Order: sequence, then structure tokens, then C-alpha cells
Amino acid sequence: MAEVVTGLHAATVHIRDITKARTFYRDVLGLKELLVDEKASRAVYALPGTTTLLTMHVQGPGEGGREPGTVSGLVFSHPDPTAACAEIRRRGGTVTVEPTPVQTAIGSFVRAVIADPDGNEFLLSNRTD
Repeated sequence: MAEVVTGLHAATVHIRDITKARTFYRDVLGLKELLVDEKASRAVYALPGTTTLLTMHVQGPGEGGREPGTVSGLVFSHPDPTAACAEIRRRGGTVTVEPTPVQTAIGSFVRAVIADPDGNEFLLSNRTD
């Protein structure tokens, strides 16, 4: 069977305010800003250790996709989620679920949940498998 998906180029998040979003993704998470178009309320960030981009923009009228504040399920990685959450808080970010040990049939890891200014939530995990 032929492959249908051969990789992940970008993940897009809808936001309400480009200034608040830029502060969070650039200054709180420390992502490298690759492109900003303030007029279009759009920004693009590099995700460390990957060629996948994280893009964001204000959702236009009638544009499909998830409403701002409803994204979940994207997982960022860090070897120490507890330390990362402490740093996120120090930089003014929000941790919505404290770092918690998780045990699965294939191993254990620590997982937390963080949120951007719109309420889009991202998991933060040290899972390696």
C-alpha cells in the first residue's frame, strides 16, 4: 500500500491576539521565531530537534479548524518536565496540570499540561518511546 502521510510539516494553532501569542511562544517557551507578519496576525516558530514548524494566526471568518483555545493533544518534550514547568511559571506562563508520573505497560514517564494565553493546551512530557 502506498504511503499517504510521509511526515509532519507544521502544526497550526488559532489564536486571538498575535502580541500575546508571540510573547508566550517566543519568551515563555523560548521557541525561535522564524517569521512574523503582524498585519496578517501570523507567526511561525521552529520546534527544537525537528524540521516541523509551529504556526499560528488569528482565525478568519468562515475559516475551518479548531477555535482559539480548543487545541489540545500536541506534545512537547523536555527531559525534566518539573523543571520546565517551574521555568514556564517563572516566565509568566500557565501550567494547567502539574507534572505527574504516568505508568504504562511499556514504561513510565512524567507528563504536565501547559496553556497559551488563549487556553490552547499542550502536553509536556519526558517520554522517550
